[in-house]
Amino acid sequence: MHSTPRNVLFICTGNSARSILAEALLRHLGGERFIVYSAGSQPVGAVHPMALNILRELHLPTEGLRSKSWHEFTQAEAPVIDFIFTVCDSAAGETCPIWPGQPISAHWGVADPAAVTGDEHLRHRAFLDTALTLKRRIELMLALPLHKLDALALTHELHNIGQS
Repeated sequence: MHSTPRNVLFICTGNSARSILAEALLRHLGGERFIVYSAGSQPVGAVHPMALNILRELHLPTEGLRSKSWHEFTQAEAPVIDFIFTVCDSAAGETCPIWPGQPISAHWGVADPAAVTGDEHLRHRAFLDTALTLKRRIELMLALPLHKLDALALTHELHNIGQS
């Protein structure tokens, strides 16, 4: 079994909603097995209030969540990332920095709940649906025998999860 916690980075363009939700969900569901981060290629500088509301509704801590650049994770003092997940299509299509080590990566794209317009109920539903989709994908990842799969098999499995 892999006793050292694995570092996970969720990436989105703005790092205000989807990647933040994924960060908080895996931090909670993965416990001490993971150290979880999120970042954006073009961070907006603030966490979307509706993302914070959804996390509170799910009884998840929100302390320390912040919108930040993925460049924080390319610095010499940055943690070596084991897994990178893009959670938006635009970030998946961007030229990513060179990550130290050889992180396993997968694209788990979900629609941007912050782009939903309409009344409060509609926007709330979009954020909740996004959180529940990410939660299900994270649960599927956590069910994998991570310590038994080689990098190629793990990449394949994580890719399949993103297709669900």
